[in-house]
Formats: sequence, C-alpha cells, structure tokens
Amino acid sequence: MAQPIAHTDSAPVSFTVPDGYHGTRLDHFLVRMLPASSRARIIAAVKAGSIVLNGTAVKAGHRLKGGDVIAGHLAAEAAETVAPRAQPVDFTVLHEDDALLVVAKPPGLVVHPGSGNRDGTLINGLLYRFRALAGVGDAARPGIVHRLDKDTSGVLVVARTAAVHRQLVSAFKERRVDKTYLALVHGVPGDSQGTVEAPIGRHPVHRQKMAVCPANGRSAISRWRVRQVFHQISLLEVTIETGRTHQIRVHLAAIGHPVVGDRLYGSNRKNERFPRQMLHAWRLCFAHPVSGENLVFEAPLPADFTAALALVEDGSC
Repeated sequence: MAQPIAHTDSAPVSFTVPDGYHGTRLDHFLVRMLPASSRARIIAAVKAGSIVLNGTAVKAGHRLKGGDVIAGHLAAEAAETVAPRAQPVDFTVLHEDDALLVVAKPPGLVVHPGSGNRDGTLINGLLYRFRALAGVGDAARPGIVHRLDKDTSGVLVVARTAAVHRQLVSAFKERRVDKTYLALVHGVPGDSQGTVEAPIGRHPVHRQKMAVCPANGRSAISRWRVRQVFHQISLLEVTIETGRTHQIRVHLAAIGHPVVGDRLYGSNRKNERFPRQMLHAWRLCFAHPVSGENLVFEAPLPADFTAALALVEDGSC
C-alpha cells in the first residue's frame, strides 16, 4: 500500500499505485500522498516533467491505473526561516563550559522546531537558558551539531560559538566522535557480539521509514555486544561508526532483533507495554575542540527505561 510522505525538502518521489486508486487523477493522488507539499508545488513538478508516470510525462489530470509507477523529484519549496523563540523546557545539563554544552535529552522531546512543531523543543529550552546561542550555526537550529530522534533519550552536545560549531560538525562528519547507545531488543542474539555493515536509504514503498538498501543506500556500520539477557529480551550496547537516520533501529531490525517499543520497525503487538522505543544515547567521547582534552560524557537512564528494565527482568513481558 502506498504511504504518505511527510516532508518539505527536495526529495525523490516514488510510488506504485494501489488498485484502490484506479481512476484517480494523478494530482489528486500526489496531494494525498504528499501532505506536507502544496498542490501548486505538486502540479508545477508534474507540468515540468519532474514527476513522470511509467517513465512518461503526463498531465496532472491523467487518470491512474493500479500498478502504475510514479517517479521523479519534487523540488524544494522556498520557506521563510523563522527563528525559534526562547521557552522554558525541562532538560538536564551534564556539562557546561565556554565552548560547549552537554545535555541529557529526555524521551519525547524533539531536538529542534519543524513544520507543525514550533514550540516546546530542546532548542526552545536551550535559548531560554542560554540566550547567547542564538545565531550559532544554523539560525533555525542554533548550536546543534547532531541530533537524536524524538523518542530516543540521551546525551547531546551543543556548540556555544561559531568556531566550535564548525569544529564539532567536522568531528562528527569525520567520525572522530565515539557514540555508544543502550538498546533493549526483542530476542536473544546467537553471538555475544557482532557487526552490522549494511547501507541505509529511504524505504522504497513506505517513505516515512528507512531500510537496508544494498544498491543505493549510504554506508552504515553498527557494532553491538550483549550486556544482559532477560528471558526473550536482551540489553545491547551499540556503537555506531556512522550516523544515518534511524540507523540502530534499522540495523537491529534487519538482524531479527528490533528495538523494544519501536512501532515503526517492530511489532505493535509485542510493544504494547512500552511507551516508546527503548533506545538511549548513553555515551559520547570526543576531543574538546579548544583544549584538546579527551572528554567522556554519559547520560543516566531515564525513568521509563529503568521501568522497562524492571519489567523485563521479572519476566512480566
């Protein structure tokens, strides 16, 4: 079944038309499948031949048949950058100096504002407590040099100056930052440790998901080891050499051990008792961009992760 894509950035468009949409106009189908994009933007792409049907440019009003293949590219939509505002938001500061901040992001907190989500993010809270961050790096994401998914908790570093921002962005890009996560997963791996080296790209059908894509994905490497086994659930320590979207979630699901609570890559039935994916960014290790000192920061487990551990330890799930 075709799934809607929620995005506003330039991106490839690829759909196979389900039988249930037989007779639907092309533009009507695309408006339904691309809810974050304006009708005018979609029609402009069809008229320009940027989106084609079965390899051929057609009119926006063309009637579809089941099995038709829609492919192409939706150009980026010009958008006004709105500077985020300062707001009180609850989070813990693990470290603070003149160059950088290290914070523990709680689960459920979005890192930076986005479409339909302008308030109550970590950025709003950072600006409330550290006003001088405004203008450091990207105006819409001041100080941010990496990110965590909304429902992933854990340690996050923030740059306090433009120079440090550039240095930290380079450090992450050049893989000079060691990133270690803790993940509760379904099942018990046959080995005590292992490596998943599999390219990751956008899922070819379910566009809100990522997937292992050997042909055209971006290289991704995750190394894991078992820390503890609880009946049919295991606690893994995972170190990632790359930082692809949903990397750990995709890789662990690919080897048959999806993250507990992950409703996107796992089973809804198995995850009913868990409020979110049990994935925690536990440790960051990197050289201080000014002093060169080797730094190690660890974020304590949040209450919901501790509760999940207690639940699986007593065999309640």
